[in-house]
Amino acid sequence: MRFGVLGPLAVWADDGGPVRVAEPKVRALLADLLAHGGGPVPVDRLIDDLWGERLPRNPAGTLQARVSQLRRALGVPGLITYGPAGYRLAPADTDASRFLDLVGRSPSRAEPGKAQAVALRERLARLEEALALWRGPAYAEFADLGFARPEVARLEEARLAALEERAEARLALGEDADLAGLVALHPLRERLRALHILALYRRGRQSEALASYGELRDLLAEELGLDPSPELRALHAAILRQDPALSAGALAGPFRGLSAPVLTAPVPVPPTTASDRPRLTSTQHPSGTNLPAALSDLVGRGDELAAVRDLLAASRLVTLTGPGGVGKTRLALEAARARTGPEEFPDGVWLVELAGAGDVAEAVAAVLGVRDDGAGPLPPRLARALAGKRALLVLDNCEHVVADAAGLVARLLKAAPGLRALATSQEPLGVTGERLLSVAPLPEPEAVRLFAARAGVEPDDAVATICRRLDGIPLALELAATRVRALGVRGVAERLDDRFRLLSAGMRDAPARQRTLRAAIDWSWELLTEPERVVLRRLSVHADGCTLEAAEEVCAEPGVDVLDAVARLVDRSLVVVTPGPRYRLLESVSAYCAERLAEAGELDAIRERHARHYTELAVRAELRGPRQVEWLERLDLETANLRLALAGPEPLRLVNALAWYWYLRGRLGEARRSLTAALATVPGGTSAAPARGGSSGQAAEAAVASVWLAGMTLLSGETPPEVLCAGLDAHADALASWFLSHVRWAYGDQEEHRAAADRALAVFEGMGDRWGVAATLTLRAKLALVRGDLDAMRRDSERGLALFTELGDDWGRMEAMDALDRLAEARGDHAEAARLREEGLRLAERLGFEVPFKLSALGRIALLAGDYAAADERHERARRLAVAQSYKSAEEYAVLGLAVSARRQGRYAEAEALLTPWLGWLREVRGTPGIAFVMAELGFAAEQRGDAATALARQRAGHEAALASGDPRAMALALEGLAGAVSLAGDHAEAARLLGAAAAAREEAGAPLPAAERLDVDRITTRVREALGEAAWWDAYASGRRGSGEGELGHHLPGALGGRPGVQPAAERLHPLGHPDQAEPAAQPREPRIRR
Repeated sequence: MRFGVLGPLAVWADDGGPVRVAEPKVRALLADLLAHGGGPVPVDRLIDDLWGERLPRNPAGTLQARVSQLRRALGVPGLITYGPAGYRLAPADTDASRFLDLVGRSPSRAEPGKAQAVALRERLARLEEALALWRGPAYAEFADLGFARPEVARLEEARLAALEERAEARLALGEDADLAGLVALHPLRERLRALHILALYRRGRQSEALASYGELRDLLAEELGLDPSPELRALHAAILRQDPALSAGALAGPFRGLSAPVLTAPVPVPPTTASDRPRLTSTQHPSGTNLPAALSDLVGRGDELAAVRDLLAASRLVTLTGPGGVGKTRLALEAARARTGPEEFPDGVWLVELAGAGDVAEAVAAVLGVRDDGAGPLPPRLARALAGKRALLVLDNCEHVVADAAGLVARLLKAAPGLRALATSQEPLGVTGERLLSVAPLPEPEAVRLFAARAGVEPDDAVATICRRLDGIPLALELAATRVRALGVRGVAERLDDRFRLLSAGMRDAPARQRTLRAAIDWSWELLTEPERVVLRRLSVHADGCTLEAAEEVCAEPGVDVLDAVARLVDRSLVVVTPGPRYRLLESVSAYCAERLAEAGELDAIRERHARHYTELAVRAELRGPRQVEWLERLDLETANLRLALAGPEPLRLVNALAWYWYLRGRLGEARRSLTAALATVPGGTSAAPARGGSSGQAAEAAVASVWLAGMTLLSGETPPEVLCAGLDAHADALASWFLSHVRWAYGDQEEHRAAADRALAVFEGMGDRWGVAATLTLRAKLALVRGDLDAMRRDSERGLALFTELGDDWGRMEAMDALDRLAEARGDHAEAARLREEGLRLAERLGFEVPFKLSALGRIALLAGDYAAADERHERARRLAVAQSYKSAEEYAVLGLAVSARRQGRYAEAEALLTPWLGWLREVRGTPGIAFVMAELGFAAEQRGDAATALARQRAGHEAALASGDPRAMALALEGLAGAVSLAGDHAEAARLLGAAAAAREEAGAPLPAAERLDVDRITTRVREALGEAAWWDAYASGRRGSGEGELGHHLPGALGGRPGVQPAAERLHPLGHPDQAEPAAQPREPRIRR
């Protein structure tokens, strides 16, 4: 992708086609990033650049929205990233970078081994190519905006220099150059004027050339009080004497001395050479700098150094901000050392330490050698001393004298156009033209490198832990490294909970404020006002940050403006702003403030205030309806705070409010731990009703929590604890009936599930709870699938979908569509099933819920279409995701798909190895329909590898489970499996009758076998028809269809299959390999125990 800024903002794809970025603010955002070289650009800077004083209601949120729009417009989400230092545009090709590369490749003089004319022709061609990139003024539509002005000035200066060099090359080659228009626009530009005068002279217009010189001389005198440069005066004299050196094809010697192209847009200064200027003098530092030599290598910070360089090239005041110990001083000194040569700052690079300074002007004067002899105020004398000088002042640690530093810097910059200032401070100076660079903690890889280098150890997990716990703050890492010799790396890591005692001995040559971690934070704390201290210490009770709303409630204090205090703390780099916006403390600052909170006697009260705030947040979360995704994302951000709130005064109320959130997010382990812990706060715990002393409200909350805990435990595939229904009201009892059946609708006693659903539906309808009605209808639709009642399934699922759509509930729509897509598959409409499943997967991914099931469902469609590679890929993705989420039933569903695919591809042993381990779990959860399916698949595998006895035993067991399930489609599958087994054993007539009975059962259920699922039936049918012949085949097949009723068919079944199997539990006692005569351990039932 290529970007154009040399004219109106433009974007082109790799194929050269235009990329449309239409919305003005989005275009401005892109231009801002490009103007800063791709960034990083801090969030606050972008907000200020785009909106100025007319801020939107939620500036950070609006900026995020614009970034999202830009990502969509560019079509490459990873092109714009966010990091601690702000937003960054990935390295990109721009017409500006191409232009600067072309004009900067080589000077217009002969190269070794080439004639001058050849070198000039090549240079001229590059200049022409570069200038052709310009489509209009740089950043045309943004040229007047503050963020663009420095870059526009830099590019326009480079363009003018290129135009001058092109004219010079043309004149050197004996060609003409028309510069009248440029001279009119830039009448004081000496090099341009010289080229114009020379061109006029060569055209034979000597009088016009001399008049142009006279015009320049008068303008310089009137406007600047200057004379033309020596080079121009020499050119004037040469014209007067008609020097042959001025003829076409030759360049005048004096003309060579005029200024070369400058690509960094310096502030114009009188055209004198470095040797002509008086230097600033310092008796202590005659070399022109007082910067200390570095005692150790700077680790990382490559991007930040480049950013400082670019900012100093474009701006005259750059301030590095960040928390104490983050490395602002080290970065500033490293950046300044690269600029100590006489070419850039011939009057010196000077460090002014302000940490112990009482008067900023005195500190600057002492460094520059300006005498403080009482001959008038220092600031104006400093301004006069710096006027006309090109120097760089490095003002370190401005935060405690920020107002005085700001005032002096503003005055000096106005008086000395060649002066630049690089400041470090925990807050901005707030001076017009100031550019900020927020110095963030080191990223973990660089932090690990720093710690390992300082401690003399190899990086490992313990080093990474130390770097994370210390937030990547270089000072803290250096202090920790000094402890490694005594404690070892792991010893340091283990003692970080007592970090202020641990990090209490730094280098003796460091400033006092940097010798211990506590001293570093003390320095920042002492600069705060009392309201700022109140808010900062109370912010420490939050985990992983908070919103402004939370800060205002938790940190409230009469007479304290929390919003203003938070803003000031952000400016002072003690509070970090992250997208949202959210406000957080670095871990060391948080630990320090927690101590201050305890010292103030506020710890318990503020923790309770925090817990109540987040409990209320969870209670008011709208997780059922159109704001479902919004609230899920909001609660995601508050996960750490919600966990802390569980230790508050209302844990049961909180866990009941969060239970549906945990369910939707698939956080079953966290849900079970939290619910168990909350129930443990009730007298009697989970084993009995609340004891005397527990309120009725508490009993009701405990009863609801026990329902959620039982359901979450069932979902995890384990035996649930007792459900305390005695405290449930009618609505909560209906919710319990629905939820405990919903989480295991495919397992257990189907009749009990149906009765529970009917009870719940009656209550929800009576109370007007439309969400409850829709949820229960969807549950009934799935239960209808199990028993093969496809008409009932369609009615309930369509009604449930309509209700959920009206309510705007994405989870509900997904659930109802799940029932409908199962119905479509059962009826052979695979296209409709695929459409519904694709939509279901989209909703699942948006919610972060049931994604493994949706992937497996799509894998099944691919399987039925014969695309085994796609089917295996989706089923395997689903299996891995289910394992990661500890989602047992989703894992089972994915493994069944992998096994069916393996069998269809002839990998029978692999299919059996995948299926067999799941039979034990299915028996425990009373998954009778699953047992029937698995035994059928195992039987088919045994049949296809030629093992008739094993196939028959497995299919008999599968038939018994199918009858127990009551699902006619499961019974039909079992009959088809038996047909394959008995035909392999040689009884082809019985096989034909079984196939006829299976077909009749499917037709009666309204779900004839679709073509894509007929592979086994067609395979067995072909074998049987070939063995019997057509007449005998049809007779036996018709007999099976006529005798498909249970009683008549039973007489035709081989051996133990005759007669009606007992009851459903008989299936649950099946041995994994289908041999019911072998003893096995008794399986624990997984039904919830309900005490009413």
